Amino acid sequence: MTGQDMHTQQKLAELFREVFELDPNVGVAEMRYRDLPQWDSVGHMRLIAAIEQAYDIMLDTADVLDLSSFAKAVELLEKYGVDLTA
Repeated sequence: MTGQDMHTQQKLAELFREVFELDPNVGVAEMRYRDLPQWDSVGHMRLIAAIEQAYDIMLDTADVLDLSSFAKAVELLEKYGVDLTA
C-alpha cells in the first residue's frame, strides 16, 4: 500500500484488518489496544510500521506509545497532516 492509496478512514480500517489478519467484515472503529490477541506489543509495532509506510510519515515515540485505538490512529494521522476525508 502506498500513501496515495490510503486517504480515508475506510482505508485505514483496511490497514488495521490487514496487519491483524482480520476478516474484511470485522469492524475496527471501536478497536482498542489488546482487544484482540494479535494487538500485543509485537502487533503494535507491526501496525506502527504499516502506518508509517502507508502514509509516508515517521511517528515520534510519544505518539507510538499513545496509539491505543483506531480512533487515536485517526487523530494522530490528522496531527501529521494526513487528510482522512479525501
